[in-house]
Amino acid sequence: MNRTLASLVAVAAFAVVLTGCANGPKYTEVSSSIPTLQTDQGRVYFFRSSSMFGAAIQPDIRLNDQVVGTSQPGGFFFVDRPAGQYSAATSTETDKTVSFVLDAGEIKYVRTSPSLGLLAGRIVPSLETPEAAVKELPELSYTGKALPAKQAK
Repeated sequence: MNRTLASLVAVAAFAVVLTGCANGPKYTEVSSSIPTLQTDQGRVYFFRSSSMFGAAIQPDIRLNDQVVGTSQPGGFFFVDRPAGQYSAATSTETDKTVSFVLDAGEIKYVRTSPSLGLLAGRIVPSLETPEAAVKELPELSYTGKALPAKQAK
């Protein structure tokens, strides 16, 4: 392969990786539009750092077997659910899960991280501390469903 062709392939591969990253509004832009948590619900934030490692691997995220979103590099979203026992899972060549209890009024943070697999890369969900998650969220882009519009003052 000549240098020009190799350079074009490298640029194309880089472009594919970049298009896979989340590109919605940043957390700081949408945080004021995130609804108040209802008293009988808990909230689960799902997020993934913007690392290029494993950027092409973007599996669905399931919460108790229901697809709630996608693990996108540099992205976050949240879901509100009643108090109870939950299992968050991703699937590539194998299922990876994290289980937790969600209490009413509680907020949990689930980080999804790329990992090496036997045949393909994996995205592994894990619980993150609120302190670490809150530091990282401002740099991430919202990838969830539409939020209510800001109220005019």
